Amino acid sequence: MTVAPVGLRCPDHSGRPQGVARMRRQVRRAPWAGTGALVTKTLIAINVVVFLAELGTGSVARNLLTGNIYGGVVDRFALEGRPVANGDWWRLVTAGFLHANVLHIGLNMFILWLVGSPLEEMLGRGRYLLLYFVSLLAGSAGALLQAPLVQTVGASGAIFGLFGALLVLEYFATGQIVGGQAFGLIVINLVFSFTFSGISWGGHIGGLVGGILGTLVLARFGRGHAAYGRLGLLGIVGMALIGVASVVVAYWKVRGYAA
Repeated sequence: MTVAPVGLRCPDHSGRPQGVARMRRQVRRAPWAGTGALVTKTLIAINVVVFLAELGTGSVARNLLTGNIYGGVVDRFALEGRPVANGDWWRLVTAGFLHANVLHIGLNMFILWLVGSPLEEMLGRGRYLLLYFVSLLAGSAGALLQAPLVQTVGASGAIFGLFGALLVLEYFATGQIVGGQAFGLIVINLVFSFTFSGISWGGHIGGLVGGILGTLVLARFGRGHAAYGRLGLLGIVGMALIGVASVVVAYWKVRGYAA
């Protein structure tokens, strides 16, 4: 409030520019704010388009619903230790947009929408996008640590990073980890990861660790809140360091497989 001759008035009506200036700052910050889960919708659309490209460029599968697609786009962009060791660094990112079958992409995109859209609204587009890609890279590193010679695809590493973000945010809000909804969600999905064969549990754990660390960086390790305040140079540098560390771990693991 602002003191005026007629009493207390709000800044917008006090004749002073504070209120207008504040609104202009909010407009400038709008690209970093949540706007209808635009990033989540875009990520889902990219995954669907890439999956259609898998089917349209020579990729084949014995069972499109539950089998493994191979050939074509998958062989050129999936995560695998030997190609990464020989310079195909982009596989650390592109593998997160490929999927093995209809059931695989259907489940991942359903979970991405359920978890990602409210998280994007909470964090804002910029923070959310940074967190997603940091988690994706961490998930790729984890998948290579577990099985460097196995072809790996899927967005689940990045999605587990979103689970990790929810865990941190819930801890800051409630002061507890065990017993919360995010913790239960993570436990259920990890049990699923270890129970069924053919699932990259290393990618899931790697993405989870990346998401937790990324959210802690956004929250300045408890000194702020991940969803409020400016990201700042330290925040950007911290997120970049997590991504770089993930790439370094991945190359360290596959260094012996170069031709």
